[in-house]
Amino acid sequence: MDLYSGLPYWMAKNQLYNYFNPLKSNIAADVVIIGGGITGALVAHELCRAGMKCTLIDKRSITAGSSTASTALLQYEIDTPLCEMVKIIDENLAVMAYKACLQSITDIENVFKSINFDPDFEKVPSVYYASNKKGEKLIKKEYEIRKKHKLPVDFLDKKELLNKYGIKALGSLENNVSAQIDAYKAATHLIDYHMAKNDLSVFTHTEVDKYSETPKGYELLTIDGYKIKCKNVIIAAGFEAGKFLPKQVMNLTSTYAIISEPVDEKYIWHKRSLIWETQEPYLYIRTDNKNRIIVGGEDEEFRNPVKRDELLRKKVSILERKIKKLFPHIPFKTDMAWCGTFSSTKDGLPYIGNWPGKKRMFYALGYGGNGITFSMIAAQLIKNKLSGVKDEREKVFGFERGK
Repeated sequence: MDLYSGLPYWMAKNQLYNYFNPLKSNIAADVVIIGGGITGALVAHELCRAGMKCTLIDKRSITAGSSTASTALLQYEIDTPLCEMVKIIDENLAVMAYKACLQSITDIENVFKSINFDPDFEKVPSVYYASNKKGEKLIKKEYEIRKKHKLPVDFLDKKELLNKYGIKALGSLENNVSAQIDAYKAATHLIDYHMAKNDLSVFTHTEVDKYSETPKGYELLTIDGYKIKCKNVIIAAGFEAGKFLPKQVMNLTSTYAIISEPVDEKYIWHKRSLIWETQEPYLYIRTDNKNRIIVGGEDEEFRNPVKRDELLRKKVSILERKIKKLFPHIPFKTDMAWCGTFSSTKDGLPYIGNWPGKKRMFYALGYGGNGITFSMIAAQLIKNKLSGVKDEREKVFGFERGK
């Protein structure tokens, strides 16, 4: 399936990762990671750093799936507000999820500091504004519960919001602990780094057709008929992980994005803040380091790639109208547009760890708007599991949460 269409900015901004190495023989491996996007790259990083021998496979070129279409906002906020999440799962678990995402932003930064590489990581504030009266009530409830649990948050009334950010809305929540990144640049460099430094094996254009459990792990069979025997397998294939799941645990969503031509610095708002709203589906906005403005949203329930792609022109027009309404003074002119398919869950949380009873198959499924922060958590949690280290985050991100 095509995971995106149009021209994602990251593919134009970065040099194309031109690595072609399909599997052409039977092999054996300790750990196999299926999926070569930002999730698979972070998992490979954590496991390689822990001294584990890893093989990464992808049915496409590296980072040519959903990661390419990501707008790569890094926030501790989750698509499901904390005040709503506590109605779905235990409050302590909900707070643990939010605090894990908060820590994840710093951990992502430290990953790239440790290898002396900057994937255009930038610390920026985040503004979550009330789209309407209902949204105003929501952010007030959300402010109270975040303050209760000592999560970083400030409340801006409509006057403060207008003065600081130029946004006309009924108020907002603000924090100064968010960030943004180039996920394509990050993933491709991580994979390159560990191929050179830690003997990471990478096979592209290699699709697993079938798999079977063995007494010592798993045997994977590719569509070309080659076998991979491994002790442990990690599924980091996003919504395409479906063939490895006993049942569907996610909903598929189509999302749309546009990026402007570079604008004058004077049009960029306070500290390049990430901006998003309470309305569903929500509008989300960020900048890049070239003064381009990225606008995303207009999510739709995914039906098929053809229907998704047919809507692209219409969605571009809607996103353009919305950004011009929010910032009428900005001369926004769309330079590129794209759409992609992502997954979401009922509680807004990812699924990480083992399926009950499957001790050697691990899932790193960063479903939701916080995919990259979830991916970092997944990489750490799976590393700990393989190393025999107890990780309390299993309680909130595992398949048996709430039981």
